[in-house]
Amino acid sequence: MKKYLPALAVIFAAILWSLDGFLRQELYALPAIVIVTLEHVIGALVLLPFLIRGTKEIRKLNQRGWVSVFWISIAGGLLGTFFYTKALSYVNYIDLSIVVLLQKFQPLFAIALAAVILKEPFTRRYLLLALMALVGGYFVTFGLAPITDIDDKTLIAALLALLAAFSWGSSTVLGKHALRRLSFPVVTALRQAITAFFALVILTSLYPSWDITALTGRHWLFLLIIVFSTGSAALFIYYYGLNRLPASHATIYELFWPLSAVALDYLVRDRPLSPAQLTGGLILLAAIVLLPKEQLSNA
Repeated sequence: MKKYLPALAVIFAAILWSLDGFLRQELYALPAIVIVTLEHVIGALVLLPFLIRGTKEIRKLNQRGWVSVFWISIAGGLLGTFFYTKALSYVNYIDLSIVVLLQKFQPLFAIALAAVILKEPFTRRYLLLALMALVGGYFVTFGLAPITDIDDKTLIAALLALLAAFSWGSSTVLGKHALRRLSFPVVTALRQAITAFFALVILTSLYPSWDITALTGRHWLFLLIIVFSTGSAALFIYYYGLNRLPASHATIYELFWPLSAVALDYLVRDRPLSPAQLTGGLILLAAIVLLPKEQLSNA
């Protein structure tokens, strides 16, 4: 069972992230950069003890290590979260499940980057399982319905979700690179702190007169829920798993996100799954179940 804990950690983080869309849509009236900034500032403060404790590790970080840390902080923490949050702000124009699936095209980016940057080997069986997961993830979200007849705002939201996919996909690979030099609690804390800093700079530049007192108690409640569930907490759990898994495998486990998101969409909003979505869910689950065996056989 212990061998499967890293995989289960990534899957659990993915399930938490499937809740994230519902939470962020409750904040759609706020500018996306405001949400991103405040959640990372709060997260950085919560994780500050890990940052202080990891000072010796951080001092030993070389140039390549810093590049990895800054990439996951800016691309993954800032840009990825901003693009995803902004896409979800189009709540009246695009369905949550579409945003979730489009950003889960990140395995296409992560797998390619893992081969180039981390030199991770890919067997033919692994590539087949990756293809199964992608096909399953597609049908879980879209079923057999075409996505060509959509309006401009939906296209914008879809593009933002794809940009989030690239940002997070590349961060999976560079995050694995950073974990070779730092422990996962330090990587999590350092990423949150750097992201918070740059987000604050951007926020004050774009909205110099923005007043934090404009936030209501409901806004603060949802921000705190995000930090302690789908935000910093999920990220901490995710880096624990990523620290013990190949980046290319971790990004496939993350495909549990669209499966659980669609299931929650049904439970919360009473949107039933079509036969095509159920079939896609079975394909996705099959790939997730078989992938640990592929990982252990190559260990």
